[in-house]
Amino acid sequence: MKIEVLKENLKSGLIISERIVGKNISLPILHNVLITTENNFLSLISTDLEVTIKLWMLVKIINKGSVVVPAKFLSSFITSLPNEKITMEQRDQSLYIECGNVKTKIQGHNLEDFPIIPEFKNTETLEVDSQALYGAISQVVDIASQNQGRPEISGVYFSFLKNSIKVVATDSFRLAEKNIHLSEPIKKEHSFILPQKSAREIMNILEGRGGAVIIYFSPNQVLFEVLMKEVGHPEVQVTSRLIDGEYPNYQDIIPSKFKTHITVSKDQFLNQIKTASLFSGKVNEVRISLSTEKQDLEISSKSQDVGEHTSLLKAKIEGEAIQISFNYKFLMDALLHMKSSEVILEISKEDGPCLLRPLGDDSYICVVMPIKSLQ
Repeated sequence: MKIEVLKENLKSGLIISERIVGKNISLPILHNVLITTENNFLSLISTDLEVTIKLWMLVKIINKGSVVVPAKFLSSFITSLPNEKITMEQRDQSLYIECGNVKTKIQGHNLEDFPIIPEFKNTETLEVDSQALYGAISQVVDIASQNQGRPEISGVYFSFLKNSIKVVATDSFRLAEKNIHLSEPIKKEHSFILPQKSAREIMNILEGRGGAVIIYFSPNQVLFEVLMKEVGHPEVQVTSRLIDGEYPNYQDIIPSKFKTHITVSKDQFLNQIKTASLFSGKVNEVRISLSTEKQDLEISSKSQDVGEHTSLLKAKIEGEAIQISFNYKFLMDALLHMKSSEVILEISKEDGPCLLRPLGDDSYICVVMPIKSLQ
């Protein structure tokens, strides 16, 4: 193999590739990236056996070939080079690099030791707007809980219905669901649980990208593909294994009847929760008390070590007056992912699940369980 490539293009590709390598001590071959030529493209492939990232870039190919070299080492070295054209040549298992006045040899590894990357052939596909998918994953991914006893809640649940995609995550104390509306109905419904790590990688790759994402379905794996704008060739593919098991029937815990409805400024509510959190104690408790007559939201917290805090916030309150306590982190996480100027907090009962959602946006909901008050 011998190719010519722009430094910035190669550097950008290696930054993506190296994110998933270097964490498997028992299989050191996984610390490497497979560099190979395909038609007029150079491809970079990295994997940790759970997630595989493959990306392509246009280069000038002089001779075809393949080489396996340490991913993080190569990325660091390429970053140090001057911003000029790079010539890379593979001889046996080694990679020779020239850039300006720099000449380097990097020792590679046996191609046959690199894992075989699965291919998706004759599988069903679906196109989704990349920014809609990015937004949905980013609004739920932090909630998934790494739970060895319940691996199904360690990932993000995707449910592909006729006209929408539901993207869901829970840690059993809280839940977030985002709906993506589809412009065309799906021919066949699907569902799967994507590992949290894979979801984060897809989110990172989609950030700031336009166009569509093509999703390829298979029983045990899923592939997300982004195309190059200029030539319609794949630019990045992320393949991930899926988590076995049935996702909890989460719809049953979403309350449908409420004693109290509160509409409040999101930013003011978030700021008051942040302030109260400074006095929340070891269990992160923040207490909310409602006055339907004064239309006041009282937010209080108490700590034996720090002191006490109370603040009042004007709100539109309908229904019964109530006192209820939450883990402030759960409220803040939910509010930070809401883009509306006002939010609605709906309370079913003192010890029951509560619903938090943006005003005017029914596509996103958060369910938060209250905690037993210690105040």
